[in-house]
Amino acid sequence: MIAILILLLPLLSGIVIGVYGRRVLAYVATIGVIATVGSFLLSLWALYYVSTEGPIHVMLWPLNDESSVVFKFGMLVDRLTAVMMVLITSVSTVIHVYSIRYLQGDPGYARFYALLSFMTFVILALVSSPNLFMLFVFWQLLSWALYLILAFNFSHPPAFQNAFKTFFVHRVGDVSFLCGLFLTFKYFGTLEFTELFQRASEHPQMISLLPGNIFDVSAVTVITLFIFVGAMAKSAQFPLHVWLPDTMDSPTPVSALMHAGIINAGGFLLNRLAPFYALSPTTLHIVFVVGALTVLLGASMMLVQNDIKKTLGFSTMGQMGYMIMECGLGAFALAIFHLIAHGLFKATLFLGAGQGIHAARDEPKFPSSSAHEPMRPPTQLTWVTGVIVTLLTPLLILMVAHDMLDVPLQDAHGAVIFLFFGWVTASQAMFSLYRLQAVASWKVAGAMIGTLFFVGFIYLWAGEAFTHFLYPEPGVADGFFVAAALNPQVFDTLILMATVLIIFGWVIVYTNTKGQTILNANWLLSIRKQLYILLINRFYVDLVYVRWGNTLLQWAQKVTHRF
Repeated sequence: MIAILILLLPLLSGIVIGVYGRRVLAYVATIGVIATVGSFLLSLWALYYVSTEGPIHVMLWPLNDESSVVFKFGMLVDRLTAVMMVLITSVSTVIHVYSIRYLQGDPGYARFYALLSFMTFVILALVSSPNLFMLFVFWQLLSWALYLILAFNFSHPPAFQNAFKTFFVHRVGDVSFLCGLFLTFKYFGTLEFTELFQRASEHPQMISLLPGNIFDVSAVTVITLFIFVGAMAKSAQFPLHVWLPDTMDSPTPVSALMHAGIINAGGFLLNRLAPFYALSPTTLHIVFVVGALTVLLGASMMLVQNDIKKTLGFSTMGQMGYMIMECGLGAFALAIFHLIAHGLFKATLFLGAGQGIHAARDEPKFPSSSAHEPMRPPTQLTWVTGVIVTLLTPLLILMVAHDMLDVPLQDAHGAVIFLFFGWVTASQAMFSLYRLQAVASWKVAGAMIGTLFFVGFIYLWAGEAFTHFLYPEPGVADGFFVAAALNPQVFDTLILMATVLIIFGWVIVYTNTKGQTILNANWLLSIRKQLYILLINRFYVDLVYVRWGNTLLQWAQKVTHRF
């Protein structure tokens, strides 16, 4: 029963602050911090317990575990839940402490802490849900709580409008999630996770989309796609990403909590249903495509922003794309590892951004420019050496690390794609540092190679260890990779095209470094201008949604007048 206190402490804190906040205003922050720290310590205990003793099952209603009631409430604390609880409570604790002085003197001080504690409770209850029904209930509460906390500064019209926009986009995903819930119970007769996975694997069901059974599809595929739309809305996947960049009018601690915890709900949902999604390779392929597209668009739109918080917002969109893409490749555990790493560093970045914004208000002058010596173009030998070291060294290091950790690459398309992304990322990092030319080249190269090997090896080791921790049963994690394997021709074409495009881009950058160009400057400049216009306007997706909404509203008004 100790596990229940992890949820009850922030809930009671939110209730006490919400009811008596104005009377005990001086102790509001203390109450919130004590409750969150208590939940964090209990989460650490839960993580240790489930790692050594096994999952914790708690039935809250009905009291009889054998009851045939469909709508059950309880707690399931397994390794996945325990890890998420530690992340949520640790980030929430930091945000509670940070907010003590950040919002001091704000008229909504008590209301903010009440909402923050309630939000922490909702997320903890969501990740500890033992069935789809309870998960969906707290999925809905999360949307409502997010709306309330985003509209915290309700006297500021943009904050209120963007909070409603967020709520509306989430409603689209929630309706799709609800459709998946109905279909799950109709075809498999249960919403309990363990029973659902077993029945779906033993008794496949088909859904006829056309009369006469002309076009039959797997029920698992249809259900997982419906549920995935819900995950897309919560985790800001294209084209349901439009709410995320416009949530920056809320206090910075809210942004930190949202980008470190709330937006990760989609990745957690796919992990909770990983055995179910592994039964539908078609859905996994769609998940991979959506994630990859979100990565490209989010990272591209991030580059043209001139607002620090919006830059971080689009960065989160891209990182969530990586998380979803990893799920689509069958690397569900790696997605959680990515989720944790992103949650910790993005919360820190947002809190740092808040500090920077306050500092800029205190000192509005532009920073003084410092003189830099002009860069000398590299010699031919230095340039060729840099190309070879940049392209080959990361690949060699990653291959050695994979071999030392015994990571299988044969017939594991997901592992190969991760190796490819590792090579691209490491090569880009080495190239960026190489261009600095701050010290002698051999010192820079030696430091880069040593650091890259250390970071690459530790990251791969941590990813492998985390995979075995979350899915310790033999063959389970490997089965996810097999289920997500792409068509060989598609896989080869994808890797080849990506390699050609990336190397071509690097060649352009290298030649520009030497003061040369291989493309027509006017033609390239024209493309860059058009691309910049598209990116700064977010590819006009928001405008299209607004026009669709106005059209539907006009149509509804006409129909109403007729009746």
